[in-house]
Amino acid sequence: MTEAILLVGGKGTRLRPLTVNTPKPMVPAAGVPFLTHQLARARAAGVDHIVLATSYLAEVFEPHFGDGSALGLSIEYVTEDEPLGTGGAIRNVASRLRSGPDEPVLIFNGDILTGLDIRALVDTHRTSGADVSLHLTRVDDPRAFGLVPTDATGRVTAFLEKPQTPAEIVTDQINAGAYVFRRSLIDTIPAGRPVSVERETFPGLLARGAHLQGMVDSTYWLDLGTPAAFVRGSADLVLGRAPSPAVPGRCGDRLVLPTATVAPDAKLTGGTVVGEGAVVGAGARVTGSTVLAGAVVEAGAVITDSLVGAGARIGARTILDGAVVGDGAHVGPDNELRSGVRVWCDAALPAGAVRFSSDQ
Repeated sequence: MTEAILLVGGKGTRLRPLTVNTPKPMVPAAGVPFLTHQLARARAAGVDHIVLATSYLAEVFEPHFGDGSALGLSIEYVTEDEPLGTGGAIRNVASRLRSGPDEPVLIFNGDILTGLDIRALVDTHRTSGADVSLHLTRVDDPRAFGLVPTDATGRVTAFLEKPQTPAEIVTDQINAGAYVFRRSLIDTIPAGRPVSVERETFPGLLARGAHLQGMVDSTYWLDLGTPAAFVRGSADLVLGRAPSPAVPGRCGDRLVLPTATVAPDAKLTGGTVVGEGAVVGAGARVTGSTVLAGAVVEAGAVITDSLVGAGARIGARTILDGAVVGDGAHVGPDNELRSGVRVWCDAALPAGAVRFSSDQ
């Protein structure tokens, strides 16, 4: 297997006000655009040709990654005129694939951070003789997901919508967003219209008697669809919990990029990332957070599980806990922002404007 399709769909609106114009896959995670981790892991698994399928902002991806040679890849770009869904996006790039009819093609989702053993998924596909193989993962609470039960041999038996009652929870296995397709099957997906691979393609193949094989791999898995998950994923990359050959430098408690300035007595822990040109002042404490390029964290600020956007400024003694501060925003001294608060790009909060503390 030397070929893959990377699906970069949706506009990441749940991540606003994280940034104004940059799509989620290009926002830095552990020091590099998130998409870099996806591409590097595919290359490490033996992929050398990737078709990047997107419905938006291809002009952002191509100037950054170019032809892929810097990552040891050959990358092509296909942009949909209208959103086609996951299945439609796969079909839309079929003409760019180079594999023979019976050869495997890896397909993975640009919004998922995973420790999946890609080679093992491909090996499962080959040894089982499957038409399509799916990465499945187990979750503690599957009610928010579609379920994918399998038989004793790992063969998929059904695709079930989100369960509504305890009796409907027949498995804790869910679709984890990575697949291996027999190349010829991609051409059977209807062209020129939206198609959901989860709701139409897979159930249709199963109904026609196709062999769909599941491989349960319950290593690291995280959907990066929310700001909190994105910050968590970046920290886990730095800590080494989520594997990626693209993390610049060694895994550890913190990642400080070149040209950043951190005061000697500032404390950075929990996989914190400090971006290029950012400044962390004296006595500041930053835990499990991402401080993007050019941001300033003033003396004594305490930041936990939060994202500070590019060029933003966090005032002295301000507390952030589970917050997202957009690019260029200014949070004045002595504020306290907690519980998922969002500060829009370029917004300004004066000193002491917001607090959550008790008056006791």
